[in-house]
Amino acid sequence: MAWKILSIALASSLLLPLTGALDNGLAITPQMGWDNWNSFGCDVSETLLQETAQLIVEYGLKDLGYYYVILDDCWSKGRNTTGHLIPDPEKFPRGMAHVADDMHELGLGFGMYSSAGKYTCGQFAGSLGYEEIDAQTWASWGVDYLKYDNCYNEGQAGTQILSYERYATMSRALNATGRPILYSLCNWGEDYPFNWASTIANSWRISGDIMDDWDKADARCPCDGENAWDCRLPGFHCSVTNIMNKASFITSKAQPGAWNDLDMLEVGNGAMTDAEYVAHFSMWAVVKSPLILGNDLRKMTAADLTIISNPAVIAINQDPAGSSASRRWMYSTNETDINGRAEIQMWSGRLTSTTGGTYSDYVVLLVNGNNKATELNATLADIFVDSGPRGTAPQVKISWEVRDLWTNRMSVEQGQAIISTNGTGNATTIIEERYNATKTSYAAGLAQKNEFLLGNVTTTVQPSGTIIAKVEPHGAALFRLRAIPTALKRDEL
Repeated sequence: MAWKILSIALASSLLLPLTGALDNGLAITPQMGWDNWNSFGCDVSETLLQETAQLIVEYGLKDLGYYYVILDDCWSKGRNTTGHLIPDPEKFPRGMAHVADDMHELGLGFGMYSSAGKYTCGQFAGSLGYEEIDAQTWASWGVDYLKYDNCYNEGQAGTQILSYERYATMSRALNATGRPILYSLCNWGEDYPFNWASTIANSWRISGDIMDDWDKADARCPCDGENAWDCRLPGFHCSVTNIMNKASFITSKAQPGAWNDLDMLEVGNGAMTDAEYVAHFSMWAVVKSPLILGNDLRKMTAADLTIISNPAVIAINQDPAGSSASRRWMYSTNETDINGRAEIQMWSGRLTSTTGGTYSDYVVLLVNGNNKATELNATLADIFVDSGPRGTAPQVKISWEVRDLWTNRMSVEQGQAIISTNGTGNATTIIEERYNATKTSYAAGLAQKNEFLLGNVTTTVQPSGTIIAKVEPHGAALFRLRAIPTALKRDEL
């Protein structure tokens, strides 16, 4: 079944003005970092955060933009007699301010977790009714990021205004501290946060919790298909494709400072294939989801490191235009996998121009959900449909340079060399010719036409032409398109 018309129409109807974003100066591009929950759950400690933070630096991930180290649930021992939250002294013997100092000394930000309910999801003390005192506590500890969950909300949900007011209370409390704290709503898409969260938060979850699976259906994540956007029970154990489908309807809601959050990345957690992890990372990148790692960096394979270290893909996510790609079509096929699923889809979206010409660059993502390698294609008419239906867009009438964003993926041998350093130095300096976003931001690198960010030239598509790619099962092909106006020579691109 084709969902092309529904996706485009819904995206247009949900459009928000750019003036609506939370104005705290944070998350101008989607936040990047690491969170412990997917791999460790409640098994958290000061040592885990210290070891992970050190590896973020040593593996060169900090220099690719992974900045926040986020401590999820189960860190608290409750409240003291004055109502202040107390860290678990066995897990965090030096207290949270010292942990924050450790992160800051490495040039990283420190994130923490709570819930807009009586309890957190792990049944520790929540922040409902304690917003001001908790916000001040986190600020005094040097916290830079708050992930704010939705468990045990005591019925203060079910309408948009109820959820808005509950989460806005914490937003006001964080702003009142005077400390810039990135505010990440985790209400699972309940009560349509894409309609109201952009004025109070930097990101908002759009679905139930992710699981490390490509397309397996799970009754605990009930919403799928054409009406998935209207999900009254977000659930959990949601597959990658389930979440991506939910994102397809609301991509226009994202904007600089305020992003649709598709949940943490599962790359490196071991249950998916390399092709599936590449597709997963590509999907999250093009829709401008926060890129929050969820794996155990201490046990990461070289192949997984090469996926999360691809600067050409990260540059799509961090593009200064802040425009999310949209799904142009999705079709079911007969090449079903073990879960009885088989869909192919194409996404495209506007990027900052790297040619200096009239036309913006574009990103194109082809996703193969079939059970076998499949030749997929994307016509210029479909890619640029937002600028004119049925091939009438002006972009269809010119040629485009096509750059593959995965061709220059770091080799497994290079990835292993980085892992093998294990504390002997920053991998950005160990591996020659590796992009360093600490020295040169993605915006600056794109303005300089840095080849690390532009991908590898594969072909040129002529006017009214088609991009064709052979894509692995459950894999993706990802391209940057750069305009070739007739007055511009190729060597001037």
